[in-house]
Amino acid sequence: MTWANTAILSAAILGVVAIIDSHLLSKRMPSFRAYLLPVGIIHLIYSLICFSLFSFPEDIGIMPVVATVVSSILRAGAVYIMLYSLMVEEVSRVVPVISTYPIFVGIMAMPLLGESLHYLEWLAIIIIVVGAIMISAQQSPSGTTTWSVKPLLFFFGSSLLFALADISSKYALGYVSFWNMFTVSEFCMSGIFLLPSIRLQSLRQLNYMKQRNSAIGLLTFNEILSPIGILLSIWALQRGPVSLVSTIVSSRPMFVVIFAFILSRISPGFLNWNPGKGRLGLRLIATAMIVGGITIIQLM
Repeated sequence: MTWANTAILSAAILGVVAIIDSHLLSKRMPSFRAYLLPVGIIHLIYSLICFSLFSFPEDIGIMPVVATVVSSILRAGAVYIMLYSLMVEEVSRVVPVISTYPIFVGIMAMPLLGESLHYLEWLAIIIIVVGAIMISAQQSPSGTTTWSVKPLLFFFGSSLLFALADISSKYALGYVSFWNMFTVSEFCMSGIFLLPSIRLQSLRQLNYMKQRNSAIGLLTFNEILSPIGILLSIWALQRGPVSLVSTIVSSRPMFVVIFAFILSRISPGFLNWNPGKGRLGLRLIATAMIVGGITIIQLM
């Protein structure tokens, strides 16, 4: 499997993860901290298992280790912001704007990593990013298309963290394996999730929540999918140009819209998602743009 196909598979899996995260946070979990607690424990278990199985290279220098840790902390911070946003905003608005980070990656990769892109590859990045922003557009009752400024700035903050994480990951992956990167990433994510959530109140909320077993079961399933998607993206990042891998992985909004549309037909109450006729047409156009941008990259 090529790095491009791996990145597409990662985007599709992470699209499913975003859908389930949105459902759990908006419909099932009693609070954000109560959600973070079991998720953090699961990721801690993953990291401890991987630490026991995959050791770092013996001759590695200090800078690759620092880059590995920094990239993992940045990625965990970006995921934290994204999850919090999913609790208060519609998933098909949050994920597209956060997925604009390839434009930051493309700009930073040239001076920092020495990557250069063909003009068609830059065109593909711009098409995909614009398509992602279009998917996040809101439509007012009068029919005009709008974007809320404050949430956008919040989402772009997460997007910038993802970009910085990819840049530092690409540097570190020249010295460590993708398993090493995944291990540290899981450990940092568990720490950032557990620090604010280890509270007696969180345990009580989990203990007394409605339909607890089914919710925790769905959460566990989602946290099996999530590491697979992350691992595939790191594998692709190690083998392909960081600008293009980030761009393809950022096509996740296309899968989110597709999955959300299907769920709105077979299980209308699963998500807080009401595209409306105008928005649905705009999102179909945006999805076509994302597909076109990925096609350009695949053909290069």
